[in-house]
This record gives sequence, C-alpha cells and structure tokens, in this order.
Amino acid sequence: MAEAFANELIKKENLVYEKTKVLTDKTLSYCPGCGHGTAHRIIMEVIDEMGVQSETIGIAPVGCSVLAYEFMNIDMQQAAHGRAPAIATALKRLMPKKYIFTYQGDGDLAAIGTAETIHACNRGEHFTIFFINNGIYGMTGGQMAPTTLPGMRTSTSPYGRDVQMMGNPLKITELVAQLPGAYYVTRQAVHTPSNVRKTKRAVRKAFELQQSAVGISLIEIVSNCNSGWKMTPRQANTWMEENMFPFYPLGDIKVDGELVKK
Repeated sequence: MAEAFANELIKKENLVYEKTKVLTDKTLSYCPGCGHGTAHRIIMEVIDEMGVQSETIGIAPVGCSVLAYEFMNIDMQQAAHGRAPAIATALKRLMPKKYIFTYQGDGDLAAIGTAETIHACNRGEHFTIFFINNGIYGMTGGQMAPTTLPGMRTSTSPYGRDVQMMGNPLKITELVAQLPGAYYVTRQAVHTPSNVRKTKRAVRKAFELQQSAVGISLIEIVSNCNSGWKMTPRQANTWMEENMFPFYPLGDIKVDGELVKK
C-alpha cells in the first residue's frame, strides 16, 4: 500500500497535463487538425478552474458546434439555427447567477443568426458568445459563408468569392464592437501554444465579467477547416496565418466598454 501511495505521488510530481473532468471521456469526432477540440478544452478548463461546472449552461445551435453536447460535461441547451443568443438571453434573465455562453460557428452566428447576435449585443445581455470563424460552412458541405474571404473557393463559390456578385465578407466582430451593449470584444486563435494561452485568458475574463453585469462579451476564435478547405492540417494553419489573419487580425477590439486604439 505504501508503495502504491509513493507511485501515485511520483506520478503527480511528473504530471505535465491532465484532461479536465469538465470534458467528457468521449473521443472527439471533429476532423483531425480542427480548432474546435482545442476551443472546447480551453473553455472547459476555465470552468473547471473557476469551480463553476454546476453553475454553467452552454447553448449550441446547428453546425459543427452542435457536437459540443457530446464533449462538454455541463448543462447544455440546443437552439434552432442562429437562435442561440435568444435562448441565452432567456436563460440569463431567468437565472442571472448562472454562467451562460453560446458556442456558434460563423455560418450560424453571422448568417441566419445575424439579427439575434446584433440585438443581444446591442441590449448588452450578460452572457458570453464564443464565435468560431473558419470562413466556411464546415458541417454542411463547405459552402460559402458571410465570412468567406474574397477569392476564396468553396463548394458554392468554386471560382472564388466574387465581391461584385456575392458581396464583401462580414466582419461581425468589428460590427458588434461598435454597439454600446458590447463590453468586451476580442479576436483570438488556438493553433499555437501562445495563442491558446491568450485565448484562455480571454475566456476567463469573459466569464468573470458575467457576474459584474456590465454587458455582453464576444470572443471570436479564427480557426481552420482543413477538410472544407481541402488541405492538410499543417497547410490549413499556414493558409490561415497568411490569409485569414490579415483580414481578421487577432487582438482585443473592445475592452471594458472602450474601443481599443490601433
């Protein structure tokens, strides 16, 4: 028994990383190299470290985000396509002490859910929006999304997005930051250890702000979709850095209710 106890101590001393129990034990079903898994881990780690697992409710609508129910070991609520902010508004107003967040892709949040997103942010609701932007409809076949870059090829823009025909990409995060109810707005990424640390700090700040009831927080996470982009994970990360980041620059956009001067 003493030997087993000693081995356990050695194991803990040598432990570099341990998966949070706020993630389920189910194997992630996302495409290899996808940023969703890392985003899930970061959010659940923050919930674990804050000790609010039983006080947190997540809302995920349609798209790759709907798979979050399988992996996040917290109370979850499904929403119709694009309607997560409306559900989050109701939950937070009914249970103001709870930590409420939506987890949405760009096709959901910036297309069919544009109205819900804009109005929830304009009202300054007291929950957090996690916005995964990979510039494409990932789950449903790789169609062009509002965030698809000019010239970017998708299944519905095989020759590239033509701005004259299809309009300009929507920078929803910059748009939201102009609204008076938006208190904390930032754009981050999860493809490197450094970016993961920055994103995790942003997640923690957003959750802590909920209890101050100062307004809404939106964290955009620019990610890849290597399967939709028809690339290997490494190629997708490089393409993201070279093409997505110049158009969707990383960093804080609005902090403590004030726009960040560039």
